[in-house]
Amino acid sequence: MNLLLSRLNEQQRRWYVALEAQRMGHGGEKLLSAITGISEKTIRAGLKELDEDLEERPVEGVRQSGSGRLPVEKKSS
Repeated sequence: MNLLLSRLNEQQRRWYVALEAQRMGHGGEKLLSAITGISEKTIRAGLKELDEDLEERPVEGVRQSGSGRLPVEKKSS
């Protein structure tokens, strides 16, 4: 499982682990968190996104617009 996860991007990992946790039922989030190193909070976020049918997720790219680091201004010497 961890080999497969290493080939996926961050949202695909979150969704896959969330699906597996959902399939396992009670205790699945905790067990998969221990196996994969993905936090339970992240797995719950994946479950929420799957429940919303991924409507809010971007089709292109991984991150939603406005997320991620802010651009760093170059210092002029």
